Amino acid sequence: MSEGGAPFGPEYGFGIYIHWPYCARICPYCDFNVYAAKDRDPSPLLDAICRDIAIHRPRLPEHGALDSVYLGGGTPSLLPPADIARLIQSASDSFGLKPGAEITLEANPNDVLRLDLHGLKAAGINRLSIGLQSLDDSALAFLGRDHDSAAARIALSRAMDVFPNLSVDLIYARPGQTGEAWQAELQDVLAFGAPHISLYELTIEARTAFGKAVARGQWTPMDDDDQADLYELTQDVLASAGMPAYEVSNHAASADVRSRHNLTYWQGGDWIGVGPGAHGRLSVGGSRYASEAERQPAAYIANVQALASGWSEASKLYPLDAARELLAMGLRPAGGIDRRRIEALSGKPLAQDKIDVFVSEGWMIEAGSVIALTPSGRLLADALTAELSP
Repeated sequence: MSEGGAPFGPEYGFGIYIHWPYCARICPYCDFNVYAAKDRDPSPLLDAICRDIAIHRPRLPEHGALDSVYLGGGTPSLLPPADIARLIQSASDSFGLKPGAEITLEANPNDVLRLDLHGLKAAGINRLSIGLQSLDDSALAFLGRDHDSAAARIALSRAMDVFPNLSVDLIYARPGQTGEAWQAELQDVLAFGAPHISLYELTIEARTAFGKAVARGQWTPMDDDDQADLYELTQDVLASAGMPAYEVSNHAASADVRSRHNLTYWQGGDWIGVGPGAHGRLSVGGSRYASEAERQPAAYIANVQALASGWSEASKLYPLDAARELLAMGLRPAGGIDRRRIEALSGKPLAQDKIDVFVSEGWMIEAGSVIALTPSGRLLADALTAELSP
């Protein structure tokens, strides 16, 4: 934390998250705010999102140009390049884009096969995040994906030819998955040379189809110890391949392909959330605000039209709540966080005795005022954060 610097705000990154909620198929594990795309006219929502972006400009008079734009969902790759270009242009018109700003599109493999990738690049996309999830056909069927491993491989190769800055999403800790099978799957993915991989343990959320199936006793999730073993195996395999973890779930071949948009989240930066159900964090007048847009697309569109805001709520965070959030997010990246930023918000020092224990156990590194989790500490990130929280 620089002398006189703020503990949060756009100096730590400034981006826009655009949530496109429509999907060709709802995956059984997904707990995001998503809706079936069939028979929906995208135009009213597209218009509303563009207007919502413009509405934010006068709210943030001191914010400069954007470091990143992230089109997520849902499945924003259902949109044609012309519509994607319009969303990016709306962000640029309202706030401007810094030179080399990161502009990411989440895409499903089947969309990568049908889309004009060069058209996407011309629209302004310079980073593609592909929801591969697996290269195993039985796993893809279990996960309810609408692509198979052959399509995934072709899509990945095709995308690599156009987008050198490419990220791949994988889901592991699936029921019955063995370490040997997971290691082979990782090696298979690594062979394609994608510079960024995000790996997520299968999480069972109560409201999802998987959550209901587990509640009915149809199948049993992997136990915590086996999940931990797979997590540690993941770290070893990717580190050996030259892709160490730079965050709990994210690995990159070099610093320049780390997700700048996600780093804004983890480092306490500001981001605007537009689109149904999108969340944002904004700093105005030295205070931190949390925003959430209306979840239902029709309600979101109506709010933007009638109230000149897509928000369902926006609340000022109490300093202690902001400090706790900053600690939880700031300990996720491998570089950790300057504890003075948290202490400036909470008004009290973090518990040094607890930090000393974490260091002695090999879970944390302390370097001056910076605290960071070790690889073994990241396995316990939630528990350690809760224990240290002011």
